[in-house]
Amino acid sequence: MIDRRKLLRDTLVGAAGLAALSPMRLLAQGPLFAPEPGLVPILARQDRMFRVSVCLRPFRAAGPRIELEEIGSKKVVHHYGHGGSGWSLSWGSAQEAVPLAIATGAKEVAVIGAGAIGMTTAITAQRMGMKVTIYAKERFPAVRSARATGTWSPASRVAMQGAVGAPFEEKWERMTRATFAMHQSYLGLPGNPVEWSDRYALSDTPFVKTPHAAIPMPGGGTDHFVDYEDKTKDLTPAQETLAPGTHPFATPFVRKTSSMLYNVADLMHQLEAEFQLAGGRFVPMELHGVEDFKAIREKVIINCTGYGARALMKDESVIPVRGQLAWLLPQPGATYGLNYKKMSLLSRRDGIVIQNLAPDETQGFNDANETPDYATARASVDIIASIFATPAKAPA
Repeated sequence: MIDRRKLLRDTLVGAAGLAALSPMRLLAQGPLFAPEPGLVPILARQDRMFRVSVCLRPFRAAGPRIELEEIGSKKVVHHYGHGGSGWSLSWGSAQEAVPLAIATGAKEVAVIGAGAIGMTTAITAQRMGMKVTIYAKERFPAVRSARATGTWSPASRVAMQGAVGAPFEEKWERMTRATFAMHQSYLGLPGNPVEWSDRYALSDTPFVKTPHAAIPMPGGGTDHFVDYEDKTKDLTPAQETLAPGTHPFATPFVRKTSSMLYNVADLMHQLEAEFQLAGGRFVPMELHGVEDFKAIREKVIINCTGYGARALMKDESVIPVRGQLAWLLPQPGATYGLNYKKMSLLSRRDGIVIQNLAPDETQGFNDANETPDYATARASVDIIASIFATPAKAPA
């Protein structure tokens, strides 16, 4: 006879064990990926480089500023300073900021800025029942967010270890998970504003984890960027090692994973259309200081000016972190990203972007120079070209 009580008990125990594993951990019990397809080699040639762009990330050691302040007759919710994590924290961060505006009792709100944070904040406010107007000097493609690399990077230059503690870490995780969930709703839409792409880490020597670099702080001393990678590792697959001969790269050591990619042009068009369809409107306006807030009709303002907040608010806690991209012509079939010798490449639908991250995290910190460095861009293209030169050999 079947012991029904034992069968039920064993079934519940087994189900509890499965529930303890995230979907990504379940996948990790076997191969994460199918055998390597014939990857399209990147045509990394200097004559295919059509653009070099520079972006200043708005970094704050204490993390994004999300707080309410009364300035004259206006109530201003500050919402800026996301470092290199603007796109990847946008929706979750907006869910922290917008309730501060709602708590004032206002039904209408002004949003200053039309970048990643401004657009997602405006749409979040609409979804929470507010009437929204965006005031901005620039719109896409002139905003700094348009020059972002376009990869999922919620912990990129978002805060310093010595300036934050457990409360911020908890808020960061909350914002990260909320943003990840919202971005999933943009998968599969026309234009593919958000999609998953394979990523390859390449090396000439065995992989080792290097400690984070010490960052010289403007006020003196050094600190380190926060390292929250393990907090949300269940959201993306673990890296898988590929054997020589199973990939086209001229390096003996290769790891593969998959991550979210923002096709920034498609995504920004999608957000602007969504905002306007919900009744939102744009008003061109250049603000030089807080005294200009009186020209805004709404009594409640959400300030999403990113790096612009440094001048607008005279907020020197906003530190520029310079990042440069070399743009190659897009390639049909090239849908992956890779990292090699501090070079980061990402194949987007509007172009293949290469970023030079050498020597380490100190690169570009507190550097407000927005002039393109074409020599570095050309050298970065040549380094990427070298990995497709010859097939890799097995290490001795």
